[in-house]
Amino acid sequence: MRRKEREVTDLSEIIKILDACKIVRIAMIDNGRPYLVPLNYGYRIHEGELTLTFHSANVGRKIDILTTNPHVCFEMDCDHALIEGNVACDFGFAFSSIIGTGNVTFLSQTADKREALLLLMKTQTGRDDFTFSKKHVDAVTVFQIVTRDFSAKHNDRSTQG
Repeated sequence: MRRKEREVTDLSEIIKILDACKIVRIAMIDNGRPYLVPLNYGYRIHEGELTLTFHSANVGRKIDILTTNPHVCFEMDCDHALIEGNVACDFGFAFSSIIGTGNVTFLSQTADKREALLLLMKTQTGRDDFTFSKKHVDAVTVFQIVTRDFSAKHNDRSTQG
């Protein structure tokens, strides 16, 4: 990371970013061309390993691409604010972000899918008291990225420059 003063390594600060962001963008390659989709997500982080969980329709371009090539890059950002200056080059932008790479794996067991869907709902709503019928679980594809290859960044007024 070029701007080391913006790097976030403290786990509690990384969790704050994961909690504040609600959309992650997944970049994949479709026949040699980039394809990017925004998705809601759930997460778990344990001993430096980040698990991101997603759900999707059972068919579609995204599923076709990920089935063929599971290698992805992901990005999420939040805490946006303009940092004003006296001249154009003094302006900046405050943000928090996480960027990483990994491989998508599809979950097929009903219990694993339910657990992943609960993570998603907890991240998005703050609640973990949901139940999912087998019918609802079977109606979606659930997949995850498990990775240690990610970095977090934060820029605010105190680190502008």
